[in-house]
This record gives sequence, C-alpha cells and structure tokens, in this order.
Amino acid sequence: MASTESENTVWLTQEAYDRLALELEQLTTVGRAEISKRIEIAREEGDLKENGGYHAAKDEQAKMEGRIRTLTAMLKHAIVGDHPASSGVVEPGTVVTAHIHGDEEKFLLGSRELAGDTDLDVYSEQSPLGQAIMGLKIGESSTYTAPNGAEIAVEIIDVETFIP
Repeated sequence: MASTESENTVWLTQEAYDRLALELEQLTTVGRAEISKRIEIAREEGDLKENGGYHAAKDEQAKMEGRIRTLTAMLKHAIVGDHPASSGVVEPGTVVTAHIHGDEEKFLLGSRELAGDTDLDVYSEQSPLGQAIMGLKIGESSTYTAPNGAEIAVEIIDVETFIP
C-alpha cells in the first residue's frame, strides 16, 4: 500500500463495500430500534439489578454499537476497487500459497470483510505475516516475528487472483 494511506485503510471490492454498507444501514435503523424496544420491555419488568433480560439486551446493544463503529470507520477509510489480477506479486486482495514454518498454507491477504463467505483463512496486510510478505514475488522468502517472539520463515509458492 502507498505510504500516504493510513494503517486503517482497507481494500474492498465494490461487492464487499455494498454488503458492509447495507449491514451498517440495517444496524443503525432496524437494529437500534429493535434493541431499544427490548431494553424498554425489560425495564418495565422492574428491578434492573437482577433483571437478566435487561442486562442481556444492554450487552447486545454494546456489541452492536461496537460493530457500527467498526463498520463506519472501515467504510470511511476503504479503498474500493476490482479484485487485483494476480501478477505474481503479493498484494492486498490476492490469494497466497506459502510455506510457513515448513507447512504449506493457502490464504487471502486482506480484510475478513473482503473474504465474504469463502473458507480461506484471512490475514490482514497489517499483521506481522502480511507485512513480511507484502510485495514479495513467487519464489521469494522472508521472515516475521510471531507473538511468542519466534522468527518464522515464509516462502511464497503461488499468488492468485481472489475470486469469491
């Protein structure tokens, strides 16, 4: 990614952007109305200290508001474009096959939101692995430091266009 982009920037296809925008709209309209109604009904049941329904609804509301904040920030900073055609170089939105610490793995480099319903593992380009392999070509190697401090070797075997 270009150095002018922030670390919050995420690459999305138009389909992924539209899907997330629709989810955000649903959460901010219908979702908020439904959770407010559930909280109000639970409040009417009496003592809030021991009201499990009230506390469950408030917890759900907090999770929903967190998702709304995440989606809002993601869509604000999204770069929308077509799936990058593979040129044999690791970049966001490509499917990478690599030897990682001796094991062959195939994964999508990018956002989990980009992956949609795919069964592929997804690694962010901001992750230690993503940073280590960004820009590498087939046959090139790198290392990254795992959370436990171990140095992990990575060799790029293949880079493909992601097709959801």
